[in-house]
Amino acid sequence: MTVKRRNALLAATGLAAAAAGAGWQAWRTRGAAPAPADASAAPWLWPLQFERPEGGLLAMASLRGRPLLINFWGTWCPPCIKEMPELDAFARRFAPAGWQVLGLAVDKAQAVRDYLLRSPVSYTIAMAGFEGTELARTLGNTQAGLPFTVMLDGSGAIVQRKSGATTLAELAAWAGNS
Repeated sequence: MTVKRRNALLAATGLAAAAAGAGWQAWRTRGAAPAPADASAAPWLWPLQFERPEGGLLAMASLRGRPLLINFWGTWCPPCIKEMPELDAFARRFAPAGWQVLGLAVDKAQAVRDYLLRSPVSYTIAMAGFEGTELARTLGNTQAGLPFTVMLDGSGAIVQRKSGATTLAELAAWAGNS
C-alpha cells in the first residue's frame, strides 16, 4: 500500500469515526434538556423521572413548588462521599422549612444500592446514570466534574451552583439567602 493511499484510508476512517460519534451523540441526547441553563430551571426538568435504588420511579414533578437542593454524586467519587453527611445534616435541619434534598447518582444502580446499605442517608436518592453528567451540564456544571450541587428556590429558579464538595455551613448560608 502506498503512503498516499494509506493516508487517504486513515483520513476516511477518521471522518467515519467522527461522523459515527456525532450521530451517537445526537441519538443519545435526543429530547434532552437544552444547554446551558440560565437562572431559571427550564420546564424540561419537571417531566423527568429517575429510577430509585429501592425500586420504583421518582417523578421530578413531585418535588416541584418547594425549595430543592440537587446534588450529583458517585460512589467512586471521594469528595462526593465526604460531603454526604453534610447534605444529610442539611436535609434533616432544613426539612421543617420546606427544603428537599435530592441526590442524583451518576453511577451504576447496584453500586449505589451497595453503598446505601453501608451508609444510609435520610434524603432522597435517585439514579441519573452516566447521562447525569449531561443533565448536570444543563444545570450549569460546565466542568462536568463531581460533586456538583444546584439549589432551586420554590419557583424553580436556580439560586446557587457549585462544583466541588459543599459543607453544612455553606448550604445553610445558601438557604438563608434564597
